[in-house]
Amino acid sequence: MLIQVSHRSVYEYSTEVFLGIHKLYLIPQHRPYFRVEHQKFQILPEADGNNFRQDLAGNWYKQCWFTGMTASLEIAGEWIFKLQNFNPFGFIIDREFEEKGWGNASFQFSYEEKTAFLIPFLADKEDGRFRDFMLPIKDQSLGLIDFLVNLTREINQGWKHLIRQEQNIWTSEFTFSEKKGSCRDIALMEMEMLRELGLATRFVSGYAFNPDLDEGHELHAWLEVFLPGAGWVGIDPSLGLLTDHRYIPLASHPDPARTLPVQGTFLGDSGSALKTHVHMKLLHQGR
Repeated sequence: MLIQVSHRSVYEYSTEVFLGIHKLYLIPQHRPYFRVEHQKFQILPEADGNNFRQDLAGNWYKQCWFTGMTASLEIAGEWIFKLQNFNPFGFIIDREFEEKGWGNASFQFSYEEKTAFLIPFLADKEDGRFRDFMLPIKDQSLGLIDFLVNLTREINQGWKHLIRQEQNIWTSEFTFSEKKGSCRDIALMEMEMLRELGLATRFVSGYAFNPDLDEGHELHAWLEVFLPGAGWVGIDPSLGLLTDHRYIPLASHPDPARTLPVQGTFLGDSGSALKTHVHMKLLHQGR
């Protein structure tokens, strides 16, 4: 499958401003099921300097710096990806990890080595906010993978998906009570549900291609859960499924705010407005 992705973001300022250093998380992160066939990138005004950098979580991004004043910032990228089929269920998890957690009286999973690296991906407090919601789903499931599938489907069917232009993310409590949210709101909610069970999760932003869906899913957010034996497993509660080859990540991090496509500041007494558009097109179905 060959797809084309066009992504354009325009920041407009009410008066001219000085642009600070910007980090552009618009670099497709490597996955073995896709290959970049073509890439074009443009920044206006032209940056005085830019370079590829890598953050602590392993994400590659483009760092840019500017001089002079401007009334707008435009960032445009175009890619052509060749996608190969990827089975999201093609793994075997560590049986001991699953059995200990599944049989635990408190329904708690525990990693054999809770190293310092894992800490940011786990819950920082124990409050049981979502326990009453998840336990009935566990009772109807045959094991951890079945539970993850059933939980994700339940969220997909029970929460209305919204297209929100605001860049903020709602709290999980608010999304849970409202029974609606954007893809990023719903992803964070399931992240915190799974963290409540002792599972490590991280937030992922990127592109999702599905020609059968309405517009608004192209620039997308989902989550990944770490399962010993299987590694990071992608889950999309907005669509109720595990992620396959149609998902192209741009950034992943335990803190969703660190995955925003454009991160930067400006200096000046000005307001700002963002307009963004993502278009994905199938060029060749292939095999």
